[in-house]
Amino acid sequence: MTVALAGLVLALLCLLRAGAEVPVQPDFDTEKFAGMWYVTAAASNCSIFLKMKDGMKSSITAISFTPEGDLAMKLVWPLLDKCQKFELLFQQSGQAGHYMGTCAQEKRDLLVMETDYGHYAILHEVHHSETEPSTALQLLTREQDVSPQLLQKFTELIPTMGLTKDMLAILPKSGEC
Repeated sequence: MTVALAGLVLALLCLLRAGAEVPVQPDFDTEKFAGMWYVTAAASNCSIFLKMKDGMKSSITAISFTPEGDLAMKLVWPLLDKCQKFELLFQQSGQAGHYMGTCAQEKRDLLVMETDYGHYAILHEVHHSETEPSTALQLLTREQDVSPQLLQKFTELIPTMGLTKDMLAILPKSGEC
């Protein structure tokens, strides 16, 4: 159980990455973006994510913003026989929709590439690691169901970010958490 938990934490950390070539949501509005989201699909070249992706399920993410403008994420992931909670904090970078974090001395960037605030958001994350730098995309939705059109849009975006479609995990619904 401890090994699986450590692996999941590393997989989540691998889901964090970004670069200057990645577009950011124009006129990003933190008030509209805050709230409950479901992680319904993800793609990453992180080796830990790739090993675990077939067993992952949809998770719940609560996003809020501190008075200083930093992004706080509270995630609840179904894991074996229990729900595991994680909290992440990203500092604003000076560009609306772009946030930076540090974990275990490694830098992470998070960009909100696109959102309509009411239905979906696409996040791009970069994990700057000397041992294994990685890129990830996440599809967040306000409902646990994802439309085929939105899933197609997300899937078409994957190769434009240097990832391949075999790195995609469409996360099944979970009523566990």
